[in-house]
Amino acid sequence: MPLHGLLLPRLASPAPRLLRATLAPSPPLLGFASASAARGLAAPLRAVVPADQREVGLDNQGNPGRPLRVGLVCGGPSAERGISLNSARSVLDHIQGEDLVVSCYYIDSAMNAFAISPAQLYSNTPSDFDFKLESLALGFHSLSDFAEHLATNVDIVFPVIHGKFGEDGGIQELLEKANVPFVGTPSKECQHAFDKHSASLELDTQGFLTVPNFLVEKEKLDKPELEGWFQTINLSKDNGKVIVKPTKAGSSIGVVVAYGVNDAAQKAEEIISEGIDDKVIIEVFLEGGTEFTAIVVDVGTANNSEPVVLLPTEVELQDSSSCEAKEDTIFNYRRKYLPTQQVVYHTPPRFPAEVIDCIREGVSILFRRLGLHDFARIDGWFLPSPVTSLPSAENSGKFGITKYGAVLFTDINLISGMEQTSFLFQQASAVGFSHSRILRTVVQHACSRFPSLAPCINAWTALSRKLQSSKQAEAIYKGTSRQKVFVIFGGDTSERQVSLMSGTNVWLNLQGFDDLDVTPCLLAPANGYFSSHDQDFSDISREVWTLPYPLVLRHTTEEVHAACVEAAEPERVEITSRLREQVMNELGPALNKYDWFPGFDIAYEQPVKYSLEQWINHVKEAGAVVFIAVHGGIGEDGTIQTMLESAGVPYTGPGPIASKTCMDKAATSLAVDHLTSYGVRTIPKDLRATEEVLNSSLVNIWNELKAKLQTETVCVKPARDGCSTGVARLCCPKDLEVYSNALRRKFQRLPANCLSRAHGVIEMPVPPPESLIFEPFVETDEIIISKKLENGSARHLVWKGENDWLEITVGVVGKRGEMHSLNPSITVKESGDILSLEEKFQGGTGINLTPPPVTIMSEDALQRCKKSIEIMANTLGLEGFSRIDAFVNVRSGEVLLIEVNTVPGMTPSTVLIHQALAEEPPVYPHRFFRTLLDLAFERSSGASD
Repeated sequence: MPLHGLLLPRLASPAPRLLRATLAPSPPLLGFASASAARGLAAPLRAVVPADQREVGLDNQGNPGRPLRVGLVCGGPSAERGISLNSARSVLDHIQGEDLVVSCYYIDSAMNAFAISPAQLYSNTPSDFDFKLESLALGFHSLSDFAEHLATNVDIVFPVIHGKFGEDGGIQELLEKANVPFVGTPSKECQHAFDKHSASLELDTQGFLTVPNFLVEKEKLDKPELEGWFQTINLSKDNGKVIVKPTKAGSSIGVVVAYGVNDAAQKAEEIISEGIDDKVIIEVFLEGGTEFTAIVVDVGTANNSEPVVLLPTEVELQDSSSCEAKEDTIFNYRRKYLPTQQVVYHTPPRFPAEVIDCIREGVSILFRRLGLHDFARIDGWFLPSPVTSLPSAENSGKFGITKYGAVLFTDINLISGMEQTSFLFQQASAVGFSHSRILRTVVQHACSRFPSLAPCINAWTALSRKLQSSKQAEAIYKGTSRQKVFVIFGGDTSERQVSLMSGTNVWLNLQGFDDLDVTPCLLAPANGYFSSHDQDFSDISREVWTLPYPLVLRHTTEEVHAACVEAAEPERVEITSRLREQVMNELGPALNKYDWFPGFDIAYEQPVKYSLEQWINHVKEAGAVVFIAVHGGIGEDGTIQTMLESAGVPYTGPGPIASKTCMDKAATSLAVDHLTSYGVRTIPKDLRATEEVLNSSLVNIWNELKAKLQTETVCVKPARDGCSTGVARLCCPKDLEVYSNALRRKFQRLPANCLSRAHGVIEMPVPPPESLIFEPFVETDEIIISKKLENGSARHLVWKGENDWLEITVGVVGKRGEMHSLNPSITVKESGDILSLEEKFQGGTGINLTPPPVTIMSEDALQRCKKSIEIMANTLGLEGFSRIDAFVNVRSGEVLLIEVNTVPGMTPSTVLIHQALAEEPPVYPHRFFRTLLDLAFERSSGASD
């Protein structure tokens, strides 16, 4: 579709093109020097560790030591690959250092193994990752070749493959045959524990109370037998409530609720037909029960397991006010991994002390009897008395019966999720471990189980002590005080959950710098998150909570705020303190026997509440700098910036004027409207008060928009909001009516495909914005990733090149007037795929190409584009960092501005991370965020001069 005279005349359009994906080469892997290999051409696989790091120190006496070499293996064939990538990224962020070298490997869905650059772990989605494998990774001929490579190039393997091949004994058996040490449980024990049906039988044999279940195997469903089982456990065959789930799948994938024999049989067959698993179990639904999960770590010796169970977590499922389906009342995949207000975690649980003791004792016994190693996570249920779901439980005589109810264990997770806010880190931080300390403790304990690694442990310990002594000497020389940093996130806009993810990521990355003292802070409305949407948020006084380490690790800002309030309750303070002390007294003496354990590194603290004004005074008195990660609202409209500047407190990102300008999309366009000669154009806009739209004839408004904007299709968006909130494509008056009705009724989201053109779920701004912007909808050339052919040929990009315009997003970093444009990114999708909620929240969006391939955009056009972006950034007075979204003409490099985000997303796989990694040399996340902090210091110093 033409752009209605908005742009330069199009150059002659080429014929539709079939393009090979020519990606910019990633930074060479350590020891991989071949540029051709980086572009996916044939090249021999070389060792990934330099020769000078392969010699092992053999004693404890004055040995200079060398780093431990850890092979991080992720991916796998299961639907949990996305979680595996997130886990691997988190592990990499928190264990690598001068004393520990991480080499990264990936196994794809077809069971092919690859050596990958650490930079590749920051890919958005499994699709993004897999596509780039074909040009950026080095493949092994077979899994046995892969195992042989590991045997000579790493000291120990840390598998972070969830589900099939990761927890069923597959990767463990491969490593055992090659005599490669690894973290975690041996293959035979994995096989028994991972299969839910086998594990249930073993639990029963070991004397534990179990959930009654029925096994369904592929093509062996006996419905009369299933009816008999329903009768045996006193369930109605017509509507008895049960859980149906795969026997060998994790992350609650495929877990559904069913009612009666027919429904249960149908859902079991669906799980099998969808290829999730070939065996399914049907379990009694534990009505009235509460789910819990507990992390257990082994602190014993190689021949004497000594499991210690951390503080368990209660999983509270809250009632939903929405019209969700009845069967969506379980802790499923979405509730486990995505931001939702329907799940709240309590660590420790709000159970009686005797029940918590029973859970911890049971998990410890299971760890020993099942032969588990190093660490695991065990899930279960607490059913308060009377136990109506299990009629025979009260008199069964099995482990799990307490005077308060029954404790049952249901799932054994051999490789627990290790995302930034996972249960592992929630529970470990509650008893004194940071992310880095718990992960390194697990790795070090695993090493201690292998006698062959004794020299490695000695050399690693020697190097670690040497580095620590050096850091201590440097600190004494420079002075012991550390620079205080406050990272603020949250707020009350529709972007608050992304803000929590951004702030958490920034805080954790800055934690790694010894010269910084970093405090996470939650910005919340003074009355919390439980007010009516009818209230005027602008009139609510703000409050800020400084957060202790464990309370940050939540999925939603609502949950963080609730945890702050709960933590201040005297009874909870007493219970948490007592249990924390109990667990640490079990852990401390055992771990202190090891030379390699440096001690706990997270102190017990209480959250502290301030008004925003009090908090700024507190920050000023501390001589701190503020890292702003509040998206939208007062975090991005210049309000916080003005308050901090008035107090003389340095902060990240642009100043008040630039922030206020860029928050207003219309004002942003006006500010750069004169840059046409520099290759910068703006889109015509129609600004209207929301009240006017809601109270006028929508047909008349539609006709006015078509006439003024010279378009048949309109893009509507809030005048002052971000993260695509409320952005929709309208094709007719009916679409405008649907959109207006959503604003009037204060819908939090528009369902998928409720407008005339197909679309996904559209998050809506609540409360409605004061004004809306209408623009011509800009048609861009769609780039599609082809499917991989049966002959094994690589996938490629398909681009028609009819309009010559593509949407890009690009980060800018630097001082005011000297902003530097990073390489822009384009996002493409696989043919026929619709971007899922999982992809959006678990790893960004679609497949990102940074920079655009030269087959689509020439180097000259790319450089002209970056120059225009820099001119735009400097004209707007940006400083520190920001993100600019625009359309670019792939021939001329001309830029058509969409919007500017002065506090862009900083989640673990955000596009800014991709762009920083594409710099030469690559800038990894911790260094990127430190650079932004340093720019804030420099600006402050310059102002004081």
